[in-house]
Amino acid sequence: MSTENLPQSPEQPSRKPRVAVVFGGRSSEHGISVVTAGAVLKAVDRTKYDVLPIGITQDGRWALTADEPERMAITERRTPNVEELAESAEGAVVLPVDPANREVVYSEPGSVPKALGEVDVVFPVLHGPYGEDGTLQGLLELSGVPYVGAGVLASAVGQDKEYMKRVFTSFGLKVGPYVVIRPREWARDESAARRKIVDFAGEHGWPLFVKPARAGSSIGITKVDDLSGLDEAIAAAQAHDPKILVEAALRGREIECGVLEFEDGPRASVPAEIPPPDTHAYYDFEAKYIDSAPGLVPAPLTPEETAEVQRLAVDAFEAASCEGLVRADFFLTEDGEFVINEINTMPGFTPISMYPQMWQASGVGYPELVDRLIQAALRRPTGLR
Repeated sequence: MSTENLPQSPEQPSRKPRVAVVFGGRSSEHGISVVTAGAVLKAVDRTKYDVLPIGITQDGRWALTADEPERMAITERRTPNVEELAESAEGAVVLPVDPANREVVYSEPGSVPKALGEVDVVFPVLHGPYGEDGTLQGLLELSGVPYVGAGVLASAVGQDKEYMKRVFTSFGLKVGPYVVIRPREWARDESAARRKIVDFAGEHGWPLFVKPARAGSSIGITKVDDLSGLDEAIAAAQAHDPKILVEAALRGREIECGVLEFEDGPRASVPAEIPPPDTHAYYDFEAKYIDSAPGLVPAPLTPEETAEVQRLAVDAFEAASCEGLVRADFFLTEDGEFVINEINTMPGFTPISMYPQMWQASGVGYPELVDRLIQAALRRPTGLR
């Protein structure tokens, strides 16, 4: 029997992929994460994706927030926070830990839970512990929800500067001298731990950089010029992480390079140089985000130096099993050698941040950058890969 003249059922319009932009978090980088989220929300192509903004408060509550990126900016030298953006002081967003169900639910005390619809991909613009360190990535793996950026292992390695350096060394990448003080070591014998740092300074000289082992955005980092400033620097670092890292100062130029996952694999951007800021001792938090110290994009390097740092950036990406994006930071020493300082698996992502600037100079504008990251996440399965 011919069906040619029978009435045809209208085709159901295909649903746009739904992107949950998750931001804020419990780390000391909460405010910068909110700023980053504002930039991402502005850049997401709304004709291509539906968007659900979810903020994590500083005490860990997942809050439904308004889709108002203009409220997520630094004003009067002050960063925003999720508590100001949340639609309720008590309501909570729940992502079911069930790979067969991606529906997000919102609940408030005394009210019937409200279904917010399914989420197809999460864009986690969280920096630091409890977001960039593999903890959120593990939750999303359990939920079976694809997400932007590095997986559990790469996120953890990228957050812990000690193990990051150990991985790089095992893959033949050169790192600078460092020493680690672990929490039990400090609790057991503070004097011995402090003496370990002093002996390190005796071998490598002053100044030293004392920093939290698992933090970013230059928060909690102190440049220490002599013994008199050591105790204060240790306390500043331990305020953010009980495990601290002490690095010898490397004399050279600070060079950064972005890595982005394309359909055919990771590629490196043109590199950038961070010149010493005029009004800061080094490229600290205020220089990066408040005073917006400018970088040089592209970096004034020879073609050979550019090719070398791009190769090393991709090597670092591969060594840590990264996905999506990475910013790799290097020192170009006085003898012409590139020494890797660290990678960031979710680097600063505001429009003034170096990662988007490097890709802009490489021909990938901010909206395209956001789209490529979402598409890369949608291509990847969750689970072992």
